[in-house]
Amino acid sequence: MNAELAGHLIAAAFAQARADYGRPICVAVCDRYGFLIAFAGMDDAPVRSIQISQGKAYTSARMGVDTDVFLQRLHANDLQASSFCDDRLTGLPGGCVVKTRTGVVTGAVGISGLAPDEDVAIARALAALASAAPAMNA
Repeated sequence: MNAELAGHLIAAAFAQARADYGRPICVAVCDRYGFLIAFAGMDDAPVRSIQISQGKAYTSARMGVDTDVFLQRLHANDLQASSFCDDRLTGLPGGCVVKTRTGVVTGAVGISGLAPDEDVAIARALAALASAAPAMNA
């Protein structure tokens, strides 16, 4: 994951949010360790979505799974995110891990501002786009 790809992902997310939902979002892109590479929010995106999108991307990178999968794990094992001793983890849907075609985690994306299933749809599209990028599989 690099800044150039992150910028491309943000632009793609904004375009999809406009075309499919007509509402603003916040987008966070982080590296494989969960450190923020890029963030942007559309005009009039909910202020709370700034931290939420970043938390979703962070969680996906750190846990190596999408946040909806992490949430299922929490429910299945009757756990709280705080059980992992990291107050930045969240089970809110809309974070997706980015992997190479061989399964190596390279980063994650987080979307916030829409309904959970809409956040997930955009995040999954971005993860697929990032995973297919030539730089990711060189």
